[in-house]
Amino acid sequence: MRLTVVVNPAATKVGADLRAAVVEALAADHEVTVAETAGPGDATARAARAAAEGVDVVVSLGGDGTANETANGLAGTATALAALPGGSTNVFPRTVGFPNDTLAATTVLRAALAAGSRQRVGLGRAGDRGFLFHAGIGFDARVVELVERHSWAKRSVGPLAFAVAAGAVWLGTRDHPTFTVEVGTGTPGAGSPATERIDGRFAICLKTDPYTYLGPRPLTMAPEVGLGRPLAVVVLRDLGMATMLPALCSALQEGRRLRELPGVAVRTGLERVSVSAGEPVGYQVDGEFLGATADLDVRHEPCCLDLVVPPGSA
Repeated sequence: MRLTVVVNPAATKVGADLRAAVVEALAADHEVTVAETAGPGDATARAARAAAEGVDVVVSLGGDGTANETANGLAGTATALAALPGGSTNVFPRTVGFPNDTLAATTVLRAALAAGSRQRVGLGRAGDRGFLFHAGIGFDARVVELVERHSWAKRSVGPLAFAVAAGAVWLGTRDHPTFTVEVGTGTPGAGSPATERIDGRFAICLKTDPYTYLGPRPLTMAPEVGLGRPLAVVVLRDLGMATMLPALCSALQEGRRLRELPGVAVRTGLERVSVSAGEPVGYQVDGEFLGATADLDVRHEPCCLDLVVPPGSA
């Protein structure tokens, strides 16, 4: 089998020795080439080139941003994505079922490749950017932006950097604009569906669960979503302690009580979500800040990506 390993050398865990060990392990069974990224968007271009050349699987070795870019390059092709953990949080590889340890995950990947363990999955799409597990609007986008400005902290202390950034952003909540999330309601095929408009200051469009990890603990906000299912959206109407703290506690306890909270709206089974604001609001996908916009269209793209998954989980 032909593999291309797309490596982000700036990722938290990816040193020369680890990279060599991963490539050596995969090369024991397959024809492997290595493509090292040099900047934003490079993983997408290298993945698309590999797909055009008929490569069977592109392995992303980096953080969630590298996996996201690689998926964007492979969407709509027959070349599969395999996501290995090499970043600080590694939400997507862990969600799929790979261990958080890179070498242990490589062993599982070799078994998955030998077994032909693949699944055709969907992506979310925020504007023109696909996402694997979530798109965040408002509060968490500001958190991601702050962490990206201090990337040394993410490399040094990992998830703690996000916790500190979240506290700093929360202290400035008066600066957060309010926006409107619009979702379709009603039964498909029963005429034009109604629309529901929800005002909020923090929204998460979820393609998979969990939303993220706090160290070893998953933060679950919509346990109903999954690789083969449509989107969910969670909207926090305000960022006060009376809303944020119960929402965090619920997310740490499987998220099933989240929809009972008065300051939170949870909607599932969505093909499309629209966000509009009176002034530009920041947004991020899969942990990468993409800027600010006053209008954002988020939609579900079913069955557009082949994904290598651990044996038995397809």
